Amino acid sequence: MQLCECGGRNSERKRKRNMMMLCLVFLVIFIAFFIKFLTADGDFTLLSKGKVKREEIEDKVVWVTGASRGIGEILAKQLASLGAKLIISARNEAELQHVKQQLTGKYAPRDVMVLPLDLTSGEKSLRVAVEKAESFFGAAGVDYMIHNAAYERPKSTALDVTEETLKATLNVNVVGPISVTRMLVPYMLKRGRGHLVVMSSAAGKTPAPGQAVYSASKFAVNGYFHTLRSELCHKGIKVTVVCPGPVETTNTRTGSTERRVSSERCAELTIVAATHGIKEAWISYQPVLAVMYLVQYMPSVGYWLMEKIGGKRVEAAAEKGNTYSVNLLFDKKEG
Repeated sequence: MQLCECGGRNSERKRKRNMMMLCLVFLVIFIAFFIKFLTADGDFTLLSKGKVKREEIEDKVVWVTGASRGIGEILAKQLASLGAKLIISARNEAELQHVKQQLTGKYAPRDVMVLPLDLTSGEKSLRVAVEKAESFFGAAGVDYMIHNAAYERPKSTALDVTEETLKATLNVNVVGPISVTRMLVPYMLKRGRGHLVVMSSAAGKTPAPGQAVYSASKFAVNGYFHTLRSELCHKGIKVTVVCPGPVETTNTRTGSTERRVSSERCAELTIVAATHGIKEAWISYQPVLAVMYLVQYMPSVGYWLMEKIGGKRVEAAAEKGNTYSVNLLFDKKEG
């Protein structure tokens, strides 16, 4: 009887030790996951893919708009180094020529094609540009179309936006990319393949106080291209929508306390997303990344959060403060 009682106590102690070990393992996993989330610069699906798949880019024709500066210029440099056959576009041809001379790679700079493009120039002009792009490289056709050009004005309230800003933003961010796509995709359909990469924004996933029209343009782009994919994916057309948060570029304010992903890292993750065929990718540090997750999976909480900071964010922008600070939740001002 005594032996049975001792055996039972030992079994119980062993069960408790096993439970404690299991809890400890789960705790360690949770802490590691939490630290990873706090330090992440992209969504977990994107970061899990690792490196760029060079074979998906090398020898492919890649057309990049907005390539004269910022993320577009960095994209051009990275794509050239991966062996892409590049077509670079923007409004300013002199700036494009300057970018071209800085490119190095299998086909760069010698074979990089400069194609000036104004997305607001109208359908006739855009059609000519598409036909030229398709005729380059022995009429190989465009494999990747990277819609990177964008128009954004300084932050203001939703009611303070002028008609001029409204039209300019929608023409460059929405009408232009959709028009080019409408003319280019039929060529891709004939070849049975093509990949559209759309540089959208975190502002196209969540409310963006102070950026109402810009946000509206990015929501519109997301809706169009996700729908396009659902209609044409079975015909060989791929679509990757990239939603960066704040990114450090030559145009961003110096001396800012806002934590921004570098242009180089943003471009790298964009190419990772495209070469792995990811449908939508988020690129940002915290707290923007957390807000995107909240709005996506717990919309009531996410929208409540944005209501808490909305007015304060506009004020912070007017004072040239940090418009992405957690302190906006607690009535604390941060320069």
